[in-house]
Amino acid sequence: MTERKLANVYAGDGFHWVGDGFYVTQVLPGTPELQKAADPFLLLDYNPVREYPPSTRLRGVGPHPHRGFETVTLAFEGAVQHHDSTGGGGTIYPGDAQWMTAARGILHKEYHAEEFAKTGGRFHMMQLWVNLPAKDKMSEPGYQALTAESMGKVKLAGGGTVTLYAGELDGERGPARTHTPMELWDVRLSANETAELAVPDGHTLMIFVLDGDVTTEGGMIGFEKLGLFERTGDTVTVTAPETGARFILLGGEPIGEPVIFYGPFAMNTQAEIVQAVNDFNAGTFGTLV
Repeated sequence: MTERKLANVYAGDGFHWVGDGFYVTQVLPGTPELQKAADPFLLLDYNPVREYPPSTRLRGVGPHPHRGFETVTLAFEGAVQHHDSTGGGGTIYPGDAQWMTAARGILHKEYHAEEFAKTGGRFHMMQLWVNLPAKDKMSEPGYQALTAESMGKVKLAGGGTVTLYAGELDGERGPARTHTPMELWDVRLSANETAELAVPDGHTLMIFVLDGDVTTEGGMIGFEKLGLFERTGDTVTVTAPETGARFILLGGEPIGEPVIFYGPFAMNTQAEIVQAVNDFNAGTFGTLV
C-alpha cells in the first residue's frame, strides 16, 4: 500500500446568497491550479448550518439552465425540493442526495421543501458540479433521487463509519450511476479514531471537513476546509481529534479535457459555449414555470 500525501488546503471565498434560500461559500473552482487539480469536480458550494424561521414563502432559486455537467446536492439537515424541464423532481431529506445530469441541456429550480419552510429549522447542504466527458456532454438529461436507505454503509475496522453515495469500499457500493469512476463518501469518526481508506491510485482525491478537523499524511485539514491530496497512492489515513470529525471524501478519475465555463454552462470549446447560449435562447432546453 502507498499512502496518499496532503498537497494543499483551501478555504472558501466567503459567504454569499444563491437565490434567497442558500447561503454558501464556494470552495471550487477556486484558482486555475485548483480547478485543474480537482478534475472531474467543477464546483463545490457549501451551505453550513443555518437556522431559518417558519415561512409561507419557499426560499430558493427559480428556473435556470445547465449544460455539460451534473449537479449533485447532498442534504445533511433540512429538506430541498427540485423540479426540472424533463419532468424529474422530488424532495431530499437528511441523508438523501439529488444527482441531476444536465448533459445537453435542462432547466431546473430548487428551493426549501414546503414542509420545512412551514416549520423552519436547521438547514445544512452541499452542492457539487461534476464534469461530463466530451462524449457525454450532449447526451440525454437525467435525474437520480438517492435515498438515505439506498446508500452503501461500511463499518471501519479502526472505528468510524462510511456512507457511500458513489464508488466502492470494502465490497460495498454507493447507489449513484456515474459517467466516470467516482468516490463520494460521508465519513464519521469518533474521538481519536483513525480511518484507513482504500482509494484508486491516480484518482483525484479531496476531503472537505464538515465537523472538527482531521490529520493525515502531510498535515491537518481544518473545519470547513478542503484538503487536496497528491494523485499517487492507494490508501489515505485520516485521524480525528478528541471531539471526533466528519468529512466528505471526493474522488474521481480525471477526465483530462479542457473546460470552459460560462455561467451555468461547462463545455470544451468556446464555440460550444456560444451554441449553448443560442440553444437556450431558442428554447431547446424545454420549459419550466
